[in-house]
Amino acid sequence: MARELHFELLLNRRVYDRDGNAVGHLEEIRATRDGVVIEYHVGAFALFERLGAWSLGRAILRALRLSRKGGGYRVPWDQLDLTQPSRLRLRCAVEALRRLDAA
Repeated sequence: MARELHFELLLNRRVYDRDGNAVGHLEEIRATRDGVVIEYHVGAFALFERLGAWSLGRAILRALRLSRKGGGYRVPWDQLDLTQPSRLRLRCAVEALRRLDAA
């Protein structure tokens, strides 16, 4: 049975790892022109990316040394559990994700 999800309702929701620890907020959803989701961006770097202030945001977060605390992650489409939209959970370890702050 197919189920509809309104992605705008998922934005800014907190994302948790498999142990229940907060990873960051879902700030961006990347998709193809056909609407196929490719990846999700989670964390502070993703927020600046969404606001169009990517360069400024990176500089601020690095100056404040927040990037070491998990500035942001790229979550592949199949590694985010959407079955409970009010509590988004990763299906993989945080260490397995690519970081957004990596050049």
